[in-house]
Amino acid sequence: MVSLGIRICRLWALLWVAACVLPLSAQHLQEGDLLFACTDTANAITAVTSGVEGLAIDHVGIVHRIGGTDGPLFVIEAVKPVVRLTPIDDFLNAGAMVVVGRVNVDVDMPQSVRRCLAMVGRPYDDLYQPGDSAVYCSELVQMNYVGCDGQLIFDTVPMSFHDETGRVTDYWTEFYRQRGMQVPEGAPGTNPGELSRRPQVKIIGKYPLAL
Repeated sequence: MVSLGIRICRLWALLWVAACVLPLSAQHLQEGDLLFACTDTANAITAVTSGVEGLAIDHVGIVHRIGGTDGPLFVIEAVKPVVRLTPIDDFLNAGAMVVVGRVNVDVDMPQSVRRCLAMVGRPYDDLYQPGDSAVYCSELVQMNYVGCDGQLIFDTVPMSFHDETGRVTDYWTEFYRQRGMQVPEGAPGTNPGELSRRPQVKIIGKYPLAL
């Protein structure tokens, strides 16, 4: 028979998991919340990166409300062909699940969102190269979220194009070979899965949201 102590521990564990993934309603979303899109099928990105709690996260967008507290919600996201504003219901219904993260450090959110909005219309960077005018999804967050001191909140990390064995996958080897480039393994960058695991981000819930 399972002891009372073990049953209590199991109950606390279940409650903790439930608290991390409770469905949210729209009023819970705040300006600048991060929406991490999960996929239910593996792809080239999820094969070489890992999201919070091991989730297959391959994209991230930024919540933005237009027109004040009663205005419609949009998502600032870097997708092909350009950085754009997407109606939130379109974003939420595009994939298997969306995990909501909130920056939990001293962030200047109005300034951070303005910086992101200034990049709307820039081309999407499918080569994941630092320092050019094109932008990919997690780079949009990394290079624009600033604290009240004006300093970036998220540092870059070494880019990962390798699987769990440490081997660069065939997909990325061929992807860059066709473009006459070396795989930028270890170059400074970011990815949405790793971003979801940062200590500066608190996971507060998941989609479906009651909009």
